Amino acid sequence: MDFFNVVERRGSYREEFAQEAVPKETIEKMVSAAQKAPSGYNGQTTSFIAITEAGLRQKISGILPTPAVKTAPLLLAVITEKIVYHDDLVFEMQNYGAATENLMLAITDLGYAGVWMDGDTELADRKSQTFEKLLKLPEKYTLRAIIPVGKPLKEVTQKPKKELSAILHWQTFE
Repeated sequence: MDFFNVVERRGSYREEFAQEAVPKETIEKMVSAAQKAPSGYNGQTTSFIAITEAGLRQKISGILPTPAVKTAPLLLAVITEKIVYHDDLVFEMQNYGAATENLMLAITDLGYAGVWMDGDTELADRKSQTFEKLLKLPEKYTLRAIIPVGKPLKEVTQKPKKELSAILHWQTFE
């Protein structure tokens, strides 16, 4: 599959997954693609937790009770470390976004599906520090997203996007 085909095929899959484990080597390949994303000053502030153990996945689905989270054989937790560089520069969010997009494209390329869930994790964490406790995160790390991953039972589709002419401007915004 070529890059542009992967970009066209990548969609947010929120439905149930087949109950088929994701092999360790495949998980490592996905995360390796994420690791190769650009990061400010090559700080590589994004890390991942692969959650395959059924009991832990069930506890997480109690916090995020969506069909995807409930049935995914793999949950990938995306975590960041805040590093402040000279002149108070922080690239934590940019690094996380780039790494997670690489991860989503790798998931698609390898024949799996997933959905980038960050808003839900943030809301759940504001109510309680449950994720930090469940995932045993050191204090200097922040959970940014949970990505349920598996073989989709339904077709993965990408929602319609704006016309290119609505977002691409030449020379100036006008």
